[in-house]
Amino acid sequence: MTDLRLDENELAESASRFWWLYLVTGILWLWVTLIILRLNLDTVYAISILFGFVAIGAGINEFLGMGVSTTGWKIVHAVLGVIFIAAGIVAFFQPQGTFVALASIVAWVLLFKGIFDIILAFMVHPAHLWWVGLIVGTIEIALAFWAAGYFRGSALLLVVWVAAFTLMRGITEIVLAFRLRKLKERDVRATPATA
Repeated sequence: MTDLRLDENELAESASRFWWLYLVTGILWLWVTLIILRLNLDTVYAISILFGFVAIGAGINEFLGMGVSTTGWKIVHAVLGVIFIAAGIVAFFQPQGTFVALASIVAWVLLFKGIFDIILAFMVHPAHLWWVGLIVGTIEIALAFWAAGYFRGSALLLVVWVAAFTLMRGITEIVLAFRLRKLKERDVRATPATA
């Protein structure tokens, strides 16, 4: 038990040094959201390619998230990373698919991400800004069910779902950055000054 706590403290100390990296990735996700909303995409083909890039980026981001996780959460991040990259590859190789097919892929990605964010929010409950993860996860799950059940949609609605995914991703990355920064500040204050 002591060894596990020591490993978690060492992990938190090493991860908190890179808090700024998560701030940068969060800002980049928000930037991608703005770009997506400014694009004039009106075909499922174009949106599939866009979603492929977004999903693969999210998968890579999950693999980076393994660096601030303990052993059990590393596995969850790895599984999510594989799911996102697989969804991106499917979107690339099946871009001529229908609205229903792409909406299904987007729905599954949003569902998995929402479940993960809610579980993580409850796991870090007393932590700083834990409730943001709960709200983001709830919104992601609601969007997932909307994407799965609304088949009369348009290309614009697909773009909005992809943009919502990137927006939620940006928010969670920025919240993680500030959690790590607060952890770093706490560790600096706890470390005795040497003479």
